Amino acid sequence: MPNYEKPLGDAVRKARVMLDLTQRSLAEKLGVDERTILNIESYHSNPEMKNLFPLVRTLNIDPWEIFYPELEQENPSFRQLRIELKECSDAEIAALIPVVEAALNIVKAKRGKKV
Repeated sequence: MPNYEKPLGDAVRKARVMLDLTQRSLAEKLGVDERTILNIESYHSNPEMKNLFPLVRTLNIDPWEIFYPELEQENPSFRQLRIELKECSDAEIAALIPVVEAALNIVKAKRGKKV
């Protein structure tokens, strides 16, 4: 059985540190006990959904980091693009598709790839 605690604990710790939050300050923001954050980061427990959702949203964690750690994308540009797309409506994404396709065709053509 996979260890689901490790990707979650790692993602929480990484995001919390990037945001310069202590375990205590994050716990206060979420209205949970500091031990809850400690237990998640040390792989001793998984939060209930009522705590997981605000935790992931507060830390702006990409769910892929938790649920598909084997596909983790280290490229910061790729991560930023996913974050930007998460903020778009369906209509905005639909409008962006032809723009992205055209831009990719230009970039690939400049690199000499057949498009």
